[in-house]
Amino acid sequence: MPNILIVEDDVPFGTMLKTFLSKRGYDAELCFSGGDALKLITTSEFNLVLTDVRLPDNDGLDILKEVKSNNPTTQVIVMTSYAEISMAVQAMKDGAFDYVSKPFRPESILQTIENALNTEVVEQKAPQNKVARSKEKADPSAQYIKGVSDASRKLNDYIELVAPTNMSVLITGESGTGKENVAKSIHHQSKRKDAPFIAVDCGAIPKEIASSEFFGHIKGSFTGAINDKIGHFKAANGGTLFLDEIGNLSYELQVQLLRALQERRIKPVGSNKEIEVDIRVVTATNEDLSQAVKDGEFREDLYHRLNEFSIKVPSLKDRKEDLMLFADHFLEEANTELEKEVVGFTDDAVEAFKNYSWPGNLRELKNMVKRAVLLTQDKLIPMKVLPHEIATAEKREEDYGLFKNKNEEKLILEALEKTGGNKSKAARMLSIDRKTLYNKLKQYDIKL
Repeated sequence: MPNILIVEDDVPFGTMLKTFLSKRGYDAELCFSGGDALKLITTSEFNLVLTDVRLPDNDGLDILKEVKSNNPTTQVIVMTSYAEISMAVQAMKDGAFDYVSKPFRPESILQTIENALNTEVVEQKAPQNKVARSKEKADPSAQYIKGVSDASRKLNDYIELVAPTNMSVLITGESGTGKENVAKSIHHQSKRKDAPFIAVDCGAIPKEIASSEFFGHIKGSFTGAINDKIGHFKAANGGTLFLDEIGNLSYELQVQLLRALQERRIKPVGSNKEIEVDIRVVTATNEDLSQAVKDGEFREDLYHRLNEFSIKVPSLKDRKEDLMLFADHFLEEANTELEKEVVGFTDDAVEAFKNYSWPGNLRELKNMVKRAVLLTQDKLIPMKVLPHEIATAEKREEDYGLFKNKNEEKLILEALEKTGGNKSKAARMLSIDRKTLYNKLKQYDIKL
């Protein structure tokens, strides 16, 4: 029976979590402080430790380091809110298996716990760790980062819901929001994860050779066909075919694509022999495809074939709580690629990030961080290396700077009104943790 230690100073929540896990067959032990946890860790062995990152006497990083020091094979999951997301990122760097954002339903953590317990931890020497991390960055399945915002949670729920099925998925969203990474996440969480994932940019294929690119051709079928060619459909056989910017397909190719999807057969250019294919199609567009159907620019029957399930990827401005989580991820990528060791961002750089509207979404953020890492000579990325439009962005009205504002009581009331009295959402909006908000409510005698 797996032995789990829960470290949580919120007594009702910790007790509820312990009861829930005990009923699910786990041997769960609960303590309410970092000091008690450190004593238990040195005297007992646990398969997994589930700890809050913010405790009255310690933080989750201390617990994590002690666990890994005593028993490196013990998995650690940290519980965090938006205000401590930087600590969660550091915990992942220090060896935590994953983090879960509060508030959460106990049912939602079960899969994370099971994944942690089923993942073997291999103790390695430092040089090997560096190689292993480089390989991980090259793995497409590691490119999708879960956010902690409400918009990200909804997105992740949709991905987890549809991934195990064979339904065709249409992914929509602004340019640069990471639609291909969502498609890869769907593939890597599906039953086809061990088969190929083939990504095709439909806007980059010349109309004259589109049929050959998708369905292949045989030698001599047209001028320039000096060898047989395997098309994207056959290359993706057994796996997932991702068609990006699907709205750019010509009408003729739309007809061929619909037939291939309906019959699950393709015929290479110049061949009389049909080939059976077993693929799942995931498509993406930043256009309004339904309007293209109304305008007669996209076939309605193909649209419905591709849109068995739709997912809209939120823009970065709607995922404010995720901004620095993604920035830290891109920082790690840039360090690996550029062979640098920049560890973070200065406070004024972080403030500039939060003030900027990011019209280019994640693609713009990734490119900017990579450029900043290249230009940075210190350990922290300073304001002076940021592009002018980011460095000079004015603070947006919806951004709250609670502890820098004399009218914090008014800001708290406004946040509670905007969230319908939801304290957790209000705390995230104010960029503070739940406990701080509760203390402020008492301080100003605000009753809900």
